[in-house]
Amino acid sequence: MSVSRVVRILLVVALGAALVLWGAGLAEAAVSAPTPVPTPSAPIPPSTADPSIVVSVPGQPSRVVQLIVLVTVMGVAPALLLLCTAFTKIVVVLSLTRSAIGTQSVPPNQVLVGLALFLSLFVMGPTVDAMQEKAIGPYMSGAKTASQAYTDGVVPLREFMLSHTRDQELALMTKAGGEELPKTRADVGLRALVPAFVISELRGAFIIGFVIFIPFLVVDLVVSAILMSLGMVMLPPALVSLPFKLLLFVLVDGWTLIVTTLLATYR
Repeated sequence: MSVSRVVRILLVVALGAALVLWGAGLAEAAVSAPTPVPTPSAPIPPSTADPSIVVSVPGQPSRVVQLIVLVTVMGVAPALLLLCTAFTKIVVVLSLTRSAIGTQSVPPNQVLVGLALFLSLFVMGPTVDAMQEKAIGPYMSGAKTASQAYTDGVVPLREFMLSHTRDQELALMTKAGGEELPKTRADVGLRALVPAFVISELRGAFIIGFVIFIPFLVVDLVVSAILMSLGMVMLPPALVSLPFKLLLFVLVDGWTLIVTTLLATYR
């Protein structure tokens, strides 16, 4: 037998012995008893002096609540803008002015709505400041709850609407709601106050619009009579009277007069 063959046999025997020993170790580990689980100790109560503990104040609104309130306000903001502010009267008067002049799309709707919006913010400035001071600011700082903030914040808005609402509209909406007439105007509920305020605003807007229409109607009548006397029946009177109405509106500084009149109705 050669030396190399003897060496190979010895290597095979050594490898087999190693595999047998390794397999025996695995079997012994598999059948060995499991490690005992230590018994859990009782929980340690937290120390009040731990600086990592944060105590929340019950009156302080969380960020989630503030976000929900913000989304809700944004959802009802168009209704509040249309029904509880000076926006309705201002935008109606501006639209009637454009119709009286005869320019159907000049100024465009975006310009009229934007002007009405900023004029409404100007008129409602003191009311908004009072609501911010009495309700919104204390609520955001946690000094008042949501119900307290609503109760205090609606007071300036009620005073504004009551000061620009007639007794006839208040009585109409109160009777329509099946309620008895209150002893004072301050006792009227918001359910009757809001529609009464809108009706009063529309009434005032149409009165101002009627006054605006009169001079432009006179210009149309004069131009129509002149065209009829000249025999120009086929020429549209509105086309001829439009430059004269624009000239009249510019000479009397019409936009300034309209804005001044609108602001004066809320003093």
